Amino acid sequence: MKEFMLLIRNEGDGKAALSPQQQQEFLNACMVHIEELKANSNLKSAQPLVREGVMISGTPGSFKDGPYDENKEIIVGYYHILAADLDEAVAIAKRNPEFAFNTSAKIEVRPVKMLEPSTNYAYPKGD
Repeated sequence: MKEFMLLIRNEGDGKAALSPQQQQEFLNACMVHIEELKANSNLKSAQPLVREGVMISGTPGSFKDGPYDENKEIIVGYYHILAADLDEAVAIAKRNPEFAFNTSAKIEVRPVKMLEPSTNYAYPKGD
């Protein structure tokens, strides 16, 4: 199995317009999705991200940091998964409840680099 990061992106607070009942339905759907991934041995970790934060850019000696624009597209969470290949990772991403509750949802599916080919350096693994 290969490792993939599913980076969940939304524009602004896409769920702010949901009723309390709809927000609870979304959370329940996420719990079911996470339990299915665990049962299939696909899940390494999953976390929502707090909307507060800082964007850092620049170079040593001239870094800039400041708030990012929460009304634009931001990463709101991630899933670290195991899948046989990119196609399976995409299929897993498409089942994410985010799409059913937020029309601006996007999920970026990225393979995790485990080894640096030019130096043969193996990146540290988590659990």
